[in-house]
This record gives sequence, C-alpha cells and structure tokens, in this order.
Amino acid sequence: MALTLAPNSTRQSNARQRYVSDAVKTHTPERLVTMLFDKLVSELDRAEIAMRGDDLYAANDALVRSQAIVLELRASLRLDVWDGAKGLASLYDFFVREIIQANVSRDPARIATTRILVEPIRDAFHQAAAEVLAGQAG
Repeated sequence: MALTLAPNSTRQSNARQRYVSDAVKTHTPERLVTMLFDKLVSELDRAEIAMRGDDLYAANDALVRSQAIVLELRASLRLDVWDGAKGLASLYDFFVREIIQANVSRDPARIATTRILVEPIRDAFHQAAAEVLAGQAG
C-alpha cells in the first residue's frame, strides 16, 4: 500500500487554516477584535511601504487584506447593543472607502492617514479588552 502525501504547500496551507480556525475558537471576542486591529495596522503599514517602493502587487495585496479586515470588523458590530455602534460603523465604512481610493489612486499618503486614524481606535480596543479581562479576574 503506497502512502500519498499532499504537496508541501497544501500541507502548509491546511496547517495554517487549522491554526487560524483553532485561534478563532479559543480566543475571547475581545482578543479577536484586538487581533484584527493589530493585523489591520500591520497590513496598512505594509501597503504604505510597498506603495512607496512601487511594489504595486504587494500594496494591492495588503490593501485588499486591510479592506477585508475592516469589513469583518463592520460585520461583527452589534448595532442593537451599543449606542456608539452606528458611529463606529460609519467610521468603518469611511475606512473601506479610503482603502479603496488609496489603492485606485496609488496614494501612500492616503494609506498613512488611514493607519493614523485606525491606531487610536486599536489602542482603545486594547484598553477595553484589558479592562474586561481585569474585571473578570477581580
């Protein structure tokens, strides 16, 4: 009986998918949101660097990933639970428009501005997550 192994790239892809799936299942909602924001800032930074270096393929990839992250954050909002959710949803919509426009116009300054606007929101979510964790411990 011959044992057939999947190509190395397929095994790596499957392992990565399993890792991501397990991470999503085992982290708290607060941690998942902070992870998304951290990845968003990272992708925007990567996009800006790539755009400034005329690596349009890498910039597009990072901007498409950034857009997907913002759309996931937008989809996870529960508008019926928090009064500020509608305002945050509008801000997420603005980020999506800016990311798209930065990609279309190949504008690294627009990417940088979006990242600068995202960072304090990311920091606020980190602080809120830490407070939730502290409240659960105490």
